[in-house]
Amino acid sequence: MRGWLARQRIGVLMGGRSAEREISLKTGRAILRSLQRQGFKACAVDAAGKDLPRTLRRDRIGAAYLALHGPGGEDGTVQGLLETMGIPYTGSGVLASATAIDKIASKRLFEGAGLNTPRWFAVKSPLPSDAAVKARRLGYPVVVKPARQGSALGVSIVRRPGELAGAFRKAFKYDADVLVEKFVKGPEITVGILGPQALPIIEIVPTDRSFYDFHAKYAPGGSRHLLPARISARAARRANSLALAACELIRTRAVARVDLIVGPGDQPSLLEVNTIPGMTETSLLPDAASAAGIDFDELVLKIMEYSFAA
Repeated sequence: MRGWLARQRIGVLMGGRSAEREISLKTGRAILRSLQRQGFKACAVDAAGKDLPRTLRRDRIGAAYLALHGPGGEDGTVQGLLETMGIPYTGSGVLASATAIDKIASKRLFEGAGLNTPRWFAVKSPLPSDAAVKARRLGYPVVVKPARQGSALGVSIVRRPGELAGAFRKAFKYDADVLVEKFVKGPEITVGILGPQALPIIEIVPTDRSFYDFHAKYAPGGSRHLLPARISARAARRANSLALAACELIRTRAVARVDLIVGPGDQPSLLEVNTIPGMTETSLLPDAASAAGIDFDELVLKIMEYSFAA
């Protein structure tokens, strides 16, 4: 596999046009530096332009390393283009990518498969008149989030009815479909998946925020990553099993990161599956890999090997 990769010009697709562009650029640059350190013929490809197919042909890209986040890059769109052009790429395929980024679609799959996830309902813009009634039935606090957005953009925790309208306005800035989810109190954890294995569980503790929002994710010192997570052995086993089951259900490939929250009775609940985890200096997946004895360069290489061997 490495011999084949060594002969390819690897394009690291980064940037794009989503609200997560800047984070994608950081992820992409870190991956590019790693590939170049390891002696691969790699170059940066900004996926923001409409002439991406021409750019890929011009630069003679033989394989694509995807470092895109959010709509337009993590939702199956670029994956479909690469499939059409016959260019192999890292990570999940078209269907898995499109399903995972859509929190409403993935929620329906989780429920249908009997995988534990917080109670929820969906709304579409313009806001229906019964949204407040449904939220009250769900029980405050609730979490309001855009259906197809990452990095906690547009997400609010709503603790009382008077905050609901503002939370919907915020979420609708990013998506016409919005998920309303019952807030579960407990440790927020994440399980990195690399190939067939679950990496050590990380507990996420925002340092100056009520939840793991955009600032907590990416600002230096915005959160603490606790390894090992402060959960029981039983909760850890359940979380690993749930994360692997979610990835098998969605049919992710090579790499993923599954976010969960541990509620009462050591019962983890699925929040979402990320098919292109961040690889910045504050990202979770590299920390989890490091705890498993896998350094950044090896992680970058393993993602390629698991992707292109599939």
